[in-house]
Amino acid sequence: MFRKLILNKTLMVSALISVSLILYGMDYVLLGSAKELTIWFLGNLAFLPVYVIIVTLLIEQVIKEREHQAVMQKLNMVIGVFFSEVGNRLLKELSAYVVACDELKRHLLINGTWKEQEFSTALDYLRKSDITIDSSRCNKIELKRLLVEKRSFLVSLLENQNLLEHEEFTDLLWAVFHLAEELEARDAFENMPQTDIDHINGDIKRVFGHLSREWVMYVQHLKHDYPYLFSLAVRLNPMIDTPDPAVY
Repeated sequence: MFRKLILNKTLMVSALISVSLILYGMDYVLLGSAKELTIWFLGNLAFLPVYVIIVTLLIEQVIKEREHQAVMQKLNMVIGVFFSEVGNRLLKELSAYVVACDELKRHLLINGTWKEQEFSTALDYLRKSDITIDSSRCNKIELKRLLVEKRSFLVSLLENQNLLEHEEFTDLLWAVFHLAEELEARDAFENMPQTDIDHINGDIKRVFGHLSREWVMYVQHLKHDYPYLFSLAVRLNPMIDTPDPAVY
């Protein structure tokens, strides 16, 4: 294999040198002056470092862009697994903690006709809205059970080095881990002081904010690159009261 690679490179270099000699020979025949040909050669040689710098920078940029796209492609697969395993269910569970959740759901009823503008509007709404969380209205024991049950899966996601390329998703995972630890540290949720209730509400609000924005961006990615997965994501939208995978 190594010898074959050396041979291929040798043949390529020989071919390029041959083409160069042929072109210089044609110039000499046409110009008939070795002096002019030498001046022209030295002029091009003087600019050779500039050519090398420009070509190197361009190639380096293209390679970096391709590497970044490959990393993001793998990361989007990880994000997809996250939502399949726990994200969609967690988003639905936490939406019940949001006061006046009906208004929120109206902004997240993604359908097949959504374009870039609709996704941008939904993300803008999520970033600007100051949602109110009331943890007293839901079963925190079930939420605790869900997060503890999925802890091993969440830990496995952190082992993926590609996460370093996606700061927002990493922040989401840390927020989920923190909420899981807070809930697991409490044996019961009755007779909690108001300060503790407010603290849990804040943790849930942080997770829901990261989770809802990441979900919209992920579905937007599916619409752009994987329409068939986007169709299923729309039908299983956790913001729908009774999602149905059936196609009608």
